Amino acid sequence: HGIVNGNIYAAIKQALKNSICLVSIENLDFKYHPEENDDYVCPDIMVICDRKYLKGGSYSGTPKFIAETLSPSTVKRDRIEKKEIYEKPGVEEYWNVFPQGKSVEVYYLQEGKYVLEQAYILQDDIEDEDYNAQTEISLKAFPNIKMTLSEIFEGMD
Repeated sequence: HGIVNGNIYAAIKQALKNSICLVSIENLDFKYHPEENDDYVCPDIMVICDRKYLKGGSYSGTPKFIAETLSPSTVKRDRIEKKEIYEKPGVEEYWNVFPQGKSVEVYYLQEGKYVLEQAYILQDDIEDEDYNAQTEISLKAFPNIKMTLSEIFEGMD
């Protein structure tokens, strides 16, 4: 969990180094309907660009990107509940990352609903016909932010 989050965070942080946008890793609460109550979730990875909504350890604007790294104990919450939470305020892109299966699901918001746009399962045996370790995934809102499947799952052996 932590290794995969660190890999994704590092790739995004490096690419955003001269940007007004920030990337957080497991430490920034997202208040997803601040006009109604103080409910929040803490995404594994979140990219925010509108800093006026950043107050202390929470953010109440709309993130540009969120990734959740799933574990057996959180899979239902991340794939169903959190997906709906992120969809409602209009988070443009949402990833589900499965370290155990070395897979990534990429969802884009279309007409207010998430649509699965890309899905990958790492195949890092170069002899295999489905080898895809060097396949690059880029963030929709930040096409310059790219990471390969092997970079995402580096250190997961």
